[in-house]
Amino acid sequence: MAQHPSTGSATAWAQVGLSQPHESAELHVRGQATYVDDIPELQGTLHAALGLSQKAHADIESIDLDAVRRARGVVAVFTARDIPGTNDCGPIVHDDPVLADGLVQYVGQPIFVVAADTHENARRAARLAQVKYRERPAVLDTAAARAAGTSVVPALHLQRGNFAEALATAPHTLSGEFQVGGQEHFYLEGQVSYAIPREGGGMRVHCSTQAPSEMQQMVAHALALPAHDVSVECRRMGGGFGGKESQSALWAIAAALCASKLRRPVKLRADRDDDMLVSGKRHPFDYTYTVGFDGEGRILAAQVHMLLQAGFSADLSGSVATRAVLHFDNAYYLPDVDITAVCCRTHTQSNTAFRGFGSPQGALVMEHIVEDIARRLGKDALDVRKANFYGRDDAEGRNVTHYGQKLEDNVIHALMDELEASSGYRQRRAAIEAFNATSPVLKKGIAVAPMKFGISFAVTHWNQAGALVHVYLDGSVLVNHGGTEMGQGLNTKVAQVVAHELGLDLARVRVTATDTSKVANTSATAASTGADLNGRAAQNAAEQIRQRLAALAAQEYGGPAQDVRFSGGQVHANGHTVDFATLVAKAYLLRIQLWSDGFFATPGIHWDKHTMQGRPYAYFVYGAAVSEVVVDTLTGEWKLLRADVLHDVGQSLNPAIDIGQIEGGFIQGMGWLTTEELKWNAEGRLTTHAPSTYKVPAISDCPSDFRVRLYANTNHSEGGLHRSKAVGEPPLLLPFSVFFAIRDAVASVGPKGVLPPLNAPATGEEILRVVDLMRAAHS
Repeated sequence: MAQHPSTGSATAWAQVGLSQPHESAELHVRGQATYVDDIPELQGTLHAALGLSQKAHADIESIDLDAVRRARGVVAVFTARDIPGTNDCGPIVHDDPVLADGLVQYVGQPIFVVAADTHENARRAARLAQVKYRERPAVLDTAAARAAGTSVVPALHLQRGNFAEALATAPHTLSGEFQVGGQEHFYLEGQVSYAIPREGGGMRVHCSTQAPSEMQQMVAHALALPAHDVSVECRRMGGGFGGKESQSALWAIAAALCASKLRRPVKLRADRDDDMLVSGKRHPFDYTYTVGFDGEGRILAAQVHMLLQAGFSADLSGSVATRAVLHFDNAYYLPDVDITAVCCRTHTQSNTAFRGFGSPQGALVMEHIVEDIARRLGKDALDVRKANFYGRDDAEGRNVTHYGQKLEDNVIHALMDELEASSGYRQRRAAIEAFNATSPVLKKGIAVAPMKFGISFAVTHWNQAGALVHVYLDGSVLVNHGGTEMGQGLNTKVAQVVAHELGLDLARVRVTATDTSKVANTSATAASTGADLNGRAAQNAAEQIRQRLAALAAQEYGGPAQDVRFSGGQVHANGHTVDFATLVAKAYLLRIQLWSDGFFATPGIHWDKHTMQGRPYAYFVYGAAVSEVVVDTLTGEWKLLRADVLHDVGQSLNPAIDIGQIEGGFIQGMGWLTTEELKWNAEGRLTTHAPSTYKVPAISDCPSDFRVRLYANTNHSEGGLHRSKAVGEPPLLLPFSVFFAIRDAVASVGPKGVLPPLNAPATGEEILRVVDLMRAAHS
């Protein structure tokens, strides 16, 4: 039963909490959904391509572009000196040039942009430049960066208690090292922008971006224009995953530069190879850790040093590192802890936001530590996890994070108990041990992974959103908000919220393209906040309209306005029922405003980046997964046999969409930890820059037995929307269970208690390397 917004009374009618189809589902299936590259091209449209560096770190001694200019179809070539404003697209630190100016810092860095009559002609011409380099020493990995002492931002350090004293008195200690690789975003739709000059020197940019307002500011700064002369629109993206948060700026600026100079529309669409060569990835992490613990596996002291491969510029690395530090605890209370994170500068692509934004990397090493403690003590890792969980409430204690935020909604104990029972974990663990005892080649493994994930931007002022709601005379509704649709179902959820607020069927509400000329100064659609922020803003706008209409209904039919109910396309007031559209028409004749703006700012959050203390998150999402795998110890091949997932989304706005997000996040995270390996050669060139060499999971990699359920819970925080919780990023932590199940299978090859030095991604080659080490441990 839903709580009706106008009365608070229970009613069977609702538009939230229902499994509605994605608002573009039919368009997707029919191939009719319009993405940037599908927009009909205006007369005179040109196509752009980027000329890329062939060196990882070098001075440009000379550049000859004559052959480029003479190439078929070429209209113009532009370099850094042609940018009238700021040659920079760094989102925080201004260290990221749009076009390299005298110095290149990675293979693939753009040096110039070509505008030609066709996409193919532009790409062919871009490869004709004659560039003379004077090479400098290149730093290509975190080990070299650590030795050179290079970083893009100051190191982060967070501590609670006294780690050294706690470690000295701990009954057991353990130290180790671990690595996890990066990940290519591999969105189906690559980076693309279509820039159209407007009268008076203005610019309209259709951009596949998660951050239209940021693109507006970046383009304005590059073209030396005020923001009101630039508008950015995004109807939908074919995936983003964080890769179109800050890094769509380069493409938007390059297209707008050409369009501004030539006063013609210009489209810049990246080929997949160029996209992967130019754009940043998920940050690889290297860890060293030391922990102290008791005989039950309870952690008494923990220290970790994290090295992030940031790439050549800062981008969002500082914020990614912050979130990694804050999620090092995952679901566990750490009484004495010492954490350091260093963002290493390397001469590679500038790494950036990716689904989870540092949280997966922070939590993964903690799960690795817990697994090692369990193996060292000869205990089941699930029992060690339970021993370390945060306390349930104040009475139990152990419920304040290492950054000072109290957990007020901890359901991890009950959730894990439910998953343990429903998955048959204990029985399956015993069966796997029996199987492995008689199977010399095929080895099975099983693992559990819990998850606690904070929801909000750590930068407090980004936690705001705006929306516009228009009610037309026929009773149909048009909504515009600052969030962007990238396939995650944001527009569907926002439409459901507005429909519910106004008592309309979902078909009567439509959400239009995100546009900086409609809702200004918006935050990026990121940090899993899209529905919370934009849904609440749209709800606020719709509520104002509903209140005006309720006042009119009370005036017309009697009774208090607060008792007027809106449901099923009708308005019920003092025993009278009238169609919503009829009341709207009456309101228009009486000159009552039928549109409204709405705004929402997440309450109760604060963060001090200097002390690294505060309440950065509005609430936490919880979840857990159990995964079972089989590994061929002769080939390194493996198969996920079954995955059981129990995930907390509060009171789901749309269960079908939420389950889809959980399934997708699980498989994407599994790819990161198993098959998706990024490789650079000795010259700093990315060699895995196409689907032929970079392996994302396929349908055959999904488990045939995939059990995903929503945990029965509610969100009591002020930041929640209809008691729901965010769902975008948290599921990516659940396939930790796949990685540790593989590690469990590999461990069965060697003696009990030996810690398998398996790094991520657990490719076939990595699995075989560790299998050989485990076999050797017998001798």
